[in-house]
Amino acid sequence: MKIKRILNNNAVVVNDGNEEQIVMGAGIGFQKTKNDPVDQSRIEKVFVMKDESKYQKFEQILTTLPEEHIQVAEELISHAERELGVVLHEHIHIALTDHLSFAIERLAKGMVIQNTLLNEIKVLYAKEFQIARLAQTLIQEKIGIEIPEDEVGYIALHIHTARINAGDMAKTLDITTMIRDIIDEIEQELNIRISDETVSYERLVTFLRFAIQRSSTGEAFHEMEPDMVQIIKNKYRRSFACAQKIGEFVSEEYEFEFPEAELAYISMHIQRIYSRFVVPLDGSLLGEDDA
Repeated sequence: MKIKRILNNNAVVVNDGNEEQIVMGAGIGFQKTKNDPVDQSRIEKVFVMKDESKYQKFEQILTTLPEEHIQVAEELISHAERELGVVLHEHIHIALTDHLSFAIERLAKGMVIQNTLLNEIKVLYAKEFQIARLAQTLIQEKIGIEIPEDEVGYIALHIHTARINAGDMAKTLDITTMIRDIIDEIEQELNIRISDETVSYERLVTFLRFAIQRSSTGEAFHEMEPDMVQIIKNKYRRSFACAQKIGEFVSEEYEFEFPEAELAYISMHIQRIYSRFVVPLDGSLLGEDDA
């Protein structure tokens, strides 16, 4: 295996038979020239991208971005694959590396972007978020820049969407944004502030995620006996009325329809939050007897 092109000190292009590959490893390209043999003991990763445009984009990233940014991204990707027990889609080597490098440059200039979906990301993609926290440590140690949780949230989204069958980034953002909007509507309708540190909040967010995904994939919604729906309507009038408002909102804003049984389930989640784990906007605590 001989070197065809040197991309940086840690990445080279080689020909393996009739196949062109990108080979990465610490110092694998250091003080090397074309046609030098590859030091097999230094090989850490081998990339064969069948999509030519992606292959060219990856080469561009390896030749233009700072090597320490690339090293952080690759270490994080390897960590994610170990923790998740899967091989992530090859596109993450492009998308995440590019994102991390841009984020590091922004933060070095004092430009911090707020992640309005952070609370929902922590719940919906909890494992990916914990994995993404490694980026904070790596970037602080290797580059000396502190990465805020807002950026960790964006990194978690990249890791999630790189999982096979997870859908693309746009779809993931659409679902997460819809859930954030629904939470906002509940808070406004009931004049409360929902604590994102409660189990009830996590249950609601998770329920909404799967309800939205079921619709997008054509799966059946939850079913409920009509008598039970009526009981919920009567017992939790305010919560069911809030759920109906949510139904109207997502229909108008997202052209998405929740059937009545699904609204009944949503109203039970709202009732649990409203009666136990909320702080009204005036700052006073709301207990079980106040709901």
